[in-house]
Amino acid sequence: MIRFKVPVLITAILVLYSLIPLKAAEKEDTYGSIADYLNSIYGVDKNAGLTTFPVLSIPMGGRSEGMAGAFSAISDDISFLEFNPAGSSTLNSAELAFFHNNWIADTKIEGIAYTTRFGDFGLAAGAKWLYTPFTEYNYYGERVSSGYYSEGVAVLNASYNFLSGYYFSGLSFGINLKGAFRIMPDFTDNFDKIIKGSGFSQSSVTAMADIGLLTRFNLFKSYEARERNTSAALVVRNLGPPAMGEPLPTVINAAFSFKPIRPIILALDFNVPLNLMDITLSELPYGSFGFTVNVVNFLSMRAGFLFKGGGSRLAVGSAINLDNISIDVNYTLDFLTQLQPMNRISLAVRLNLGDSGRKLKENRIDELYLLGFEAFSRGNYTDARLCWEEVLRLNPRYDPAIESLAMLNDREGLTQRVEDLYKLDF
Repeated sequence: MIRFKVPVLITAILVLYSLIPLKAAEKEDTYGSIADYLNSIYGVDKNAGLTTFPVLSIPMGGRSEGMAGAFSAISDDISFLEFNPAGSSTLNSAELAFFHNNWIADTKIEGIAYTTRFGDFGLAAGAKWLYTPFTEYNYYGERVSSGYYSEGVAVLNASYNFLSGYYFSGLSFGINLKGAFRIMPDFTDNFDKIIKGSGFSQSSVTAMADIGLLTRFNLFKSYEARERNTSAALVVRNLGPPAMGEPLPTVINAAFSFKPIRPIILALDFNVPLNLMDITLSELPYGSFGFTVNVVNFLSMRAGFLFKGGGSRLAVGSAINLDNISIDVNYTLDFLTQLQPMNRISLAVRLNLGDSGRKLKENRIDELYLLGFEAFSRGNYTDARLCWEEVLRLNPRYDPAIESLAMLNDREGLTQRVEDLYKLDF
C-alpha cells in the first residue's frame, strides 16, 4: 500500500485546502495572486465569452468532472456522453446515472443519462438542465420581475467498435445528436414595467452534433491483464450552426490516457476552440490533466487541473464503488470565484444494470479455447477442431482460435501430403 500514499496524500491536502474557511481579504489576495499568476503564463484570452449556450461547456458531474475534464480518452463510464460519443460501444455494462451540480451561487445543473451495448454497437441518451433565479429590482429595491433563466440539452448517442478482436481492441466511432434550448423570463423596461414577450425574444433553440474516435492499445505495460493500458481519442464537440447570431462553443479535442500500473490512470486532454462564424475570434487552446487512483476495490480518488486563460480550475473527487451502484462526489475550485464550501460540489449516482451476459460468454470462450488445446495435446484433433469452431461461432474475431484452426489445417494438410506420397511409393 506504500505506493498509494503520495497521490492519496496530495488529493487529501487539496480537499482539505478547498474546505478551509478563509477571511475575505485572504480570499481576495489568494485568488488575485493565483489568477494573475496563471494569466501571466497563459495570457488573457480576448476572445473568451463570445460563444453561446454555456451549459454545453459545464459538466454534469461524475468521474470526468473530478479529473477536470481529462476524460475523452478514458470514456469508461457514462460520463463519456459529454466528452467522447465513441465510448458507448466499449463500456462493460449498461448504466443509468443521475447528476446534481451546485455550480456558482444559485446556479444548479441536474442531469440524467442511460447507456447500453449490443455486441460492438452502443446506444445512449441523456439530458441536463441548468437553471438560475432571474430577479430584477428597481431603484427602490423592490422586486419587479422573477423567474428562472434556463438552458437545457438533450442527447442521443450511437457508436460502433470496428475491427475489434483479441489482439486489437478496435476503433470506435460515435455520434451524438444534440438539441439545446434557452429560456429567458420577461424583463422590464426603463419604467419598471414588464415587457410582454421580451424573454421569448431572447430565448433560443438549436441543434448540433459531436463526433468521436476512440482506440485502446498496450504501451509499456508493466502488469499482466487482458485490458489495454493506453487509449487515444479525437473528438469534435458542439458542431452546429449559430444560435441567434452567436456561435456555439465548438471544440476539437485530442486526448491520451495511460495506466502505468493497475490502480492508477493518468489522462491528458488538449482542446482547440473554433468560432465557426469567424475563426479569427476563436478562443486560445487549453488543456487539462487528471489522474485517478483505485485505493481499494470499493474506493477511488481523483484530481485534475484545467489550464485555461481566464478560466483555470482545480478539481478533486472520490467515489464509493459497490456491486451495482457507485456514488461520486467532486469539488471544483474555480480561480475566478471565491471559495465557497457549497459551491461547485457535484454528486453523481451511477447504477450498474449488468452486461447482458457478456462476461459469462467471454469466460465460456476462454474455457472452450483451452479445452481445444488440451484435446490437441492428446492428439484428439477432431475434438480440438470442434472446440475452436465453437469459439468462433461465439466470437468470429477471436484471433487465437483462428490461428489454432489454421495450424490444425496446415498439420492435416501436411499429413495428407505425406500419406499421398507414401501411396505413390507403393
